[in-house]
Amino acid sequence: MARDRTTLADAEVQAWLRAHPGWALEGGRIRRTYGFADFRAAMAFVTRVADAAEAADHHPDIDIRYSKVTLGLVTHDAGGLTPRDTTLAAAADALAAT
Repeated sequence: MARDRTTLADAEVQAWLRAHPGWALEGGRIRRTYGFADFRAAMAFVTRVADAAEAADHHPDIDIRYSKVTLGLVTHDAGGLTPRDTTLAAAADALAAT
């Protein structure tokens, strides 16, 4: 994946959020909480996200609360949200459905 560190304009972020229900802008990052049947299913999702994050060389903040997993994404070295964040967020949505 290209290391695009061009920050997204506010209008781009808002358009992305409208197209991706469940994600919200909080504290300068995009966040989403996923719910799973149990702890094992939540951990399996985390493993899939970790594999995708490693492949993209872009790592989300991950908070695990039994069967709930919250992801937070921001490109720290760009000082805001970039296409790297929205791409990994969309990949996480797809991984949650598997």
